[in-house]
Amino acid sequence: HVQLVESGGGSVQAGGTVTLTCTVSGRSDCVGWFRQAPGKEREGLAHVYPATNSIFHADSVRGRFTIFQDIAKNSVYLRMTNLKPEDTAMYYCAAIAPTRGGICGYRATFFDYWGQGTQVTVS
Repeated sequence: HVQLVESGGGSVQAGGTVTLTCTVSGRSDCVGWFRQAPGKEREGLAHVYPATNSIFHADSVRGRFTIFQDIAKNSVYLRMTNLKPEDTAMYYCAAIAPTRGGICGYRATFFDYWGQGTQVTVS
């Protein structure tokens, strides 16, 4: 069983930078970041294969958001720069169980485990 805890959210001015932390307990072949704003579907932002450090970013945030990890700290991060009011959302990290066969992607339905979320508000 995989447990994930997000932290680092809060209020930030437009143009600012926030780095979110996802602390992962357990084993997963894929860890991803998602967000959900009021009235919108849950949106995949980025994901990483922890074992290989292969990273991927959605077109919508490429160039502004960066996913990276610190294996020693069992943490996956999302650095968000040049934040805009439309980035305001609840941000979640999620993991896919190894029994899935190594799949990874932006579809929320791929993911088996979810954190509680951390709110990011940009004004």
